[in-house]
Amino acid sequence: MTTRLPDRGERADVVLIAASAGGIRGLGTLLAGLRSPFPVPVLVAQHLRRSRETQIVRILERTSTLHVKLADDGETPEAGTAYVAPPDHHLCVEKDGELSLSSAGRINFARPAADPLFESAARAYGSRIIACVLTGADSDAARGVEAVKAQGGTVIVQDPVSAEFHGMPKAAVSTGKADAVLALEEIAEQLNRLLAPR
Repeated sequence: MTTRLPDRGERADVVLIAASAGGIRGLGTLLAGLRSPFPVPVLVAQHLRRSRETQIVRILERTSTLHVKLADDGETPEAGTAYVAPPDHHLCVEKDGELSLSSAGRINFARPAADPLFESAARAYGSRIIACVLTGADSDAARGVEAVKAQGGTVIVQDPVSAEFHGMPKAAVSTGKADAVLALEEIAEQLNRLLAPR
């Protein structure tokens, strides 16, 4: 297990989460474990079919301590809210911090995909990011992990052994850039610790 996380709270302005197959259950577990009030916004790229557009928010709100909503183009993310990329749109972050939705081509066969979110957030937030990669069946987010680490951000990956689908977390671990590889149930605890007031 890789662990290169600081012992004390660090300053971050946003948490990013990427997931694919098995991800709605994984997201539910992670979001349910975050403390309230949560001090930063959470941006989520979960591979979705259009039929899940309204369901994902309802499902995640059942257990989440955060307000959960589909992201809107041009809105400014607020602490304590999880913004989920809508189906058929990549969720990105502009340099001024506003969210933007893109209908550009599929990446890793997916739209939304994690790489556009991670890469754009790295440009906007620099080192003040904690990016999490959860269960999924492909390699999406691996390129984004490298972008986050190039800016000095923090990367937490679900242990592929414990993931329902190990493709995405395994690809993220294979970059060699993960600061921690943890069981799903441990990720929220780490986020709470990392974002605790100093």
